[in-house]
Amino acid sequence: MKTRQWLLADHPRGRPLKDSDFTLVETEIADEPGPGQALAKVLWLGFDPAQKGWAENVADYVAPMKIGDVMRGSGIVRIVKSNTPRLKEGQLYAGLTGWTEWLITDGAGFEPVHPDLPPTAMLSVLGTTGLTAWCGLFKLGQPKPGDTVVVSGAAGATGSTVGQLAKVAGARAVGIAGGEEKCRWLVEEAGYDAAIDYKRENVRGRLKELCPRGIDVVFDNVGGSILNDMLGEIATGARVVICGGISRYETGTMPAGPENYFNLVFRRASMHGFIVLDWAAEFPAIRKRLAALVNEGKLAFRIDEQHGFENTPRTLMRLFTGENRGKQVLKVAD
Repeated sequence: MKTRQWLLADHPRGRPLKDSDFTLVETEIADEPGPGQALAKVLWLGFDPAQKGWAENVADYVAPMKIGDVMRGSGIVRIVKSNTPRLKEGQLYAGLTGWTEWLITDGAGFEPVHPDLPPTAMLSVLGTTGLTAWCGLFKLGQPKPGDTVVVSGAAGATGSTVGQLAKVAGARAVGIAGGEEKCRWLVEEAGYDAAIDYKRENVRGRLKELCPRGIDVVFDNVGGSILNDMLGEIATGARVVICGGISRYETGTMPAGPENYFNLVFRRASMHGFIVLDWAAEFPAIRKRLAALVNEGKLAFRIDEQHGFENTPRTLMRLFTGENRGKQVLKVAD
């Protein structure tokens, strides 16, 4: 049988993504799965900023990508035919699919979707997004009741989850995002105590106003000048969690060290980077806790759903232009 796939055509180092970085092809795959395999139809694809790093081959915690490889990515599939007890026909699963419409899989790394939430929750609040927020905040940030938690890239899928989890922990949450609409959503729907619009406000000045006792937990998704401003306002004993650096994805170069880094010494603070896979063994238990918070109305999430497999590269690019609202997904098929 035939399936369409998007292949990596160039390594987008030091520049924004382009349409020419990917090539759409049609290829043959088996229409009958072998022993221990299943035939799966991709219904949704999920998108994360880390995918640019994978395409660049700068992310050394995953295998390098070669020109001509199917672009790496996660998705939701429906099992059409199965020769393995791991995957049941007709059921939906989430896992690493790549940018393809059909695939043959042995089921390794695939998890059934949660029965009480929309399938796309497995790409967002119950997927890498929610797991990253949980592990970064609670394993490293360790917020305490009364702490002030400041999150950059707060309107993104991970950032919006971090702020809500901080509130569950009894902390105060301040988000930094771009644009009035995003900042309004953070306060009115995501439950942040305050939001700073970096596009029209002085970030450092607003942090001084909103965090008069300093920042206890920094959760950074951006890097660059925003991180520098947050480091300038940390409290004694602060924990700085480095999750992402979306400010560097368009240049492909590592940003210069923040000028205010020595505040870590003055404030006896710590700064940690992390990869969420370090806690993979705990993912099932964390998913249960995240799902419970959603069902209790304590954790909201939103999905930005685009449509059409032909729009896959463009959907990834939305992450770097600020177009997306919440977790970016693409509906491939019904």
